[in-house]
Amino acid sequence: MRMLKLTAALAALNLFAPFAQAADKPKICFVYPGLKSDGGWSEAQERGRLEVEKQFGDRVQTSYIESVPESAAAVPVIDKLAASGCNMIFATAFGYMDAVLAAAAKYPAVKFEHLAGFKTTRNVAVYNARFYEGRYLTGRIAARMSKSGQAAYIAPFPIPEVMQGINAFELGAQSVDPKFKTKVFWTGAWFDPDKEAKAARAAAGEGIDIITQQTDSTAPMQVAETSNLRAFGYGSDLSRIGQLAQLTAIVYNWGAYDTARVKAYLDGSWVGEPNWDGLSTDIITMAPYRNMPADVVKFAQSSEQKIASGALKPFHGPVRTQASKTWLKKNETAADSVLLSMDFFVLGVVGDIPKSAQ
Repeated sequence: MRMLKLTAALAALNLFAPFAQAADKPKICFVYPGLKSDGGWSEAQERGRLEVEKQFGDRVQTSYIESVPESAAAVPVIDKLAASGCNMIFATAFGYMDAVLAAAAKYPAVKFEHLAGFKTTRNVAVYNARFYEGRYLTGRIAARMSKSGQAAYIAPFPIPEVMQGINAFELGAQSVDPKFKTKVFWTGAWFDPDKEAKAARAAAGEGIDIITQQTDSTAPMQVAETSNLRAFGYGSDLSRIGQLAQLTAIVYNWGAYDTARVKAYLDGSWVGEPNWDGLSTDIITMAPYRNMPADVVKFAQSSEQKIASGALKPFHGPVRTQASKTWLKKNETAADSVLLSMDFFVLGVVGDIPKSAQ
């Protein structure tokens, strides 16, 4: 089914040919790893595209391709986008890096924005959000709300961004309850509702009462809702699904970034550079705090403010690794360069790290 969707996506690119001549109206193109209506990651990217349309109106023209695999299969898709008249391409998944770099070298006039990437060139910028700040915050809430003293973290692949999230969540929980444990359930996929639901049910069966995820479907929240568990949404506010389960959610506001970068392209100030913002900006926000006592709401709000101001740092020592080795000494804060290559668990995380990332 995924290959059929990809074939259809490639065929649809033939429709872009007329735009190669429409130099008076820049074409801004988006590539999504999932469906634009997945309720998670790709839907958040789609909101960003719609914000670009709203902000710039008929000054630009936008388009999108959905369900493009994070593999070599992305190479012809992104190449054809660049060849077919796209002036600016937002490649919204880590696994598109090789495809972006290949196309960027071949089409130097096209500007590329690669989400979660780490390699920049003259015409490639990379961007991301400091999701780990929200993860640290949700870990603190989890420790206040859990009766079992443990949470399940449903994760796709052990890339640095995911490892940051797992570790930040556990460290946030430890800041409230030093004995708190976070058990990782790997799915081996960004979007696989069946595997995500299975992981959530397995966690419930083990007596774990808090579910958090870094996968893209709404399945974990659905399981939490029907199993009397508490959960955190990812990417979007999922309170419509987890009316009783959701405590809060890390909500992406990619539109703030997308519109700023399109504006830079239009006024000629765009440069290939890295961008990494967090709770101090609008790129991520927290959904309303709900299904928790008033004192926990106040605690969550205060924690959010402290993280946004820099007064509370998620990766601040002393911190030990899962192997009980010192990682950060007392009062030592991890550098961004270290976080961007994170490949280990901190003490308190339960589970092994798969050998292959993606």
